[in-house]
Amino acid sequence: MTSKTRYFVILSLSIMAVGVGTGLTAYYVGFPAAAISDSTPDELRYVSSTAAIVAFADVQKVMSSELRQRLRRTLPAQENGQQEFQNLTGINIETDITHVVAFIEPNTAPGSNLPGAGMVLASGLFDEVKIESLMREHGATVEQYKDKRLIVAVPKLGPQTPDANGVPVPGRNAPELALAFLKPGLVGVGSASLIRQAVDLQTGGENITSNADVMNLIRSSDSGNAWAVGRLDAIQSAAKLPPALSHLPAITWFSVTGHINDTISGAVRAEARDEESAKNLRDVVNGFLALARLQAGSKPEFQAFTQSLQLSGTGKTVELSFSVPPALFDLIEAAGNQARKREPAH
Repeated sequence: MTSKTRYFVILSLSIMAVGVGTGLTAYYVGFPAAAISDSTPDELRYVSSTAAIVAFADVQKVMSSELRQRLRRTLPAQENGQQEFQNLTGINIETDITHVVAFIEPNTAPGSNLPGAGMVLASGLFDEVKIESLMREHGATVEQYKDKRLIVAVPKLGPQTPDANGVPVPGRNAPELALAFLKPGLVGVGSASLIRQAVDLQTGGENITSNADVMNLIRSSDSGNAWAVGRLDAIQSAAKLPPALSHLPAITWFSVTGHINDTISGAVRAEARDEESAKNLRDVVNGFLALARLQAGSKPEFQAFTQSLQLSGTGKTVELSFSVPPALFDLIEAAGNQARKREPAH
């Protein structure tokens, strides 16, 4: 199993859970597990209470949406990772999975520059015997952890590179990737340590539903078919965030809610450290909106998008709602078609 495939499993499903690939996600507030509402994913019981980012996607609705079909025609290369994953595991992301919950644990290791470990909890219909057999054929090993079988992908060494003295040094091992069926119809894929932790949480322990702040954010976001919540301060010290974000007023929590059908609409909500920080953030966003509307010029598709951006919020909260018009995707599709026409024939 290649490093590319490992990261495809976690990253692509996480991006799919955000729906738009925003790259930033927020946090929530929770209650004891018994208080989970019918609309809240039951998979949250397997998520640690210390998770920095949690995301969800209704895969069936996202994958069958008109927008998804248009992007598929425009960006056919994105299917390669899905096919590779299916060849290795027997899981067809588009047909076997109904919905996913993805989360990231912050990295607390001293001196590390990695944002943390990740895991995807996918619900659907799976052939457990076939999946284990295929992964073992590709070098995975099986280990028993309590009453669960963990299928662990064997990390491969990266290419050797010379050090300062010209001596070849093997590349670092890729992170260990594991897969386990936590219960019928639910598979966990990601960091082996988080898979083991999820197994432990099945029999008790503190999960994310005991975090009231996070669960409140989730409940305010779960109206969309894709959402994400998280705590920015838990990951910004390790994650390599864009330099521009370092100049924004202090943000603690934020959430993203998306509705994906023939287009994308939703809202991004941020909670600042205090009311003064929230006011400064609104000023920054207002400046961005004014510039975006000015640059939209005479292009109706861009004007419709910038006009849909609406800023609101009081106290420590800042919210930006948006709706991407179908005409903008017409433009993207046309650009993709033109790019393919210019590609040399093979």
